[in-house]
Amino acid sequence: MARREALLDAWLGPAALDAGTRETGRQLLEQLAQALDLNHHGLFAYSVKWSRLISPGKSGNSPDWRRLCEKLPALLADHLPVEEAAEARKVVEAALAELPIEKPVGSSGFLREKTSLGRMARDYLDALLQGDRATASNLVLREVEKGTCVKEIYLRVFQPVQREVGRLWQTNRMTVAQEHFCTAATQLIMSQLYPRIFAGKKNGFTLVATGVAGELHEIGIRMVADFFEMEGWNTFYCGTNTPAADVVALVETEKAVLLAVSMTMAKHLTSMREVVRLIRDNPRTRDVKILVGGLPFAQSPDLWQSCQADGTASDAAGAIHLAAGWFGLNEAGSPMEG
Repeated sequence: MARREALLDAWLGPAALDAGTRETGRQLLEQLAQALDLNHHGLFAYSVKWSRLISPGKSGNSPDWRRLCEKLPALLADHLPVEEAAEARKVVEAALAELPIEKPVGSSGFLREKTSLGRMARDYLDALLQGDRATASNLVLREVEKGTCVKEIYLRVFQPVQREVGRLWQTNRMTVAQEHFCTAATQLIMSQLYPRIFAGKKNGFTLVATGVAGELHEIGIRMVADFFEMEGWNTFYCGTNTPAADVVALVETEKAVLLAVSMTMAKHLTSMREVVRLIRDNPRTRDVKILVGGLPFAQSPDLWQSCQADGTASDAAGAIHLAAGWFGLNEAGSPMEG
């Protein structure tokens, strides 16, 4: 840890006086360490791209992350063993090769108003940004009363809005408090739909869904659990930041055939791998299918294999599709005949 802090000081120089810059630099070094540990260089490249999108903080500082990354290989040689420094240099150079010379202006966002429910998604987000939870709720409930499937609300409204909220936060266009309000409001509105979600016929299969120890973002994995519930599964959603041993105990007790685990930051990969290891080491759970998801798996599509999971999905619909293939279920979530 002391060595990493020394490297951080040497790398950022005067820029390290800004707390936001120092924290971003620390996260980048953590991503670099994870990329080396798992041999997945794309994790670091993606992190650098996002760092270049972040707007100046209150101090007005906006570091040139490309220039800083160009400086990093020489510093690594002074702070790391020869072989480790050489491998780290490859990771950094691969990230630099993917970066455009000029800083990108920004992202176009995740809302697509010309798509199905796209206009509603925009109105829903606008209501949340104004702190108007009642209007946001009414938009959803009225749409469902008109006959729109709850799954469509999840995929076309909640999912893109939450991704847009995350983007606005990452680019300093939304405060932490605003992000927390938007997320909490969406969770409350999701709960208002539960009478429809838990009303279906069961298919006899059981899912346990959770976020790894240290993980605090729960809405994505909660959406996955809700989708499986709508498909007729018995679901046990145990929130996030769940100790690995407790997850294994729940899987065993409830005789689950599928475990869905989520994380949003690569620094939690160690916790993810621990959950998988404990499931595989337990003779009563070793055959349980393990589905992993979250941003790091989207950044590096084959990362799930390094975790010894059975697969990954980018959203709840993809998770249902994978499970259908694994367990011989049709599109309605029921076992296929023959």
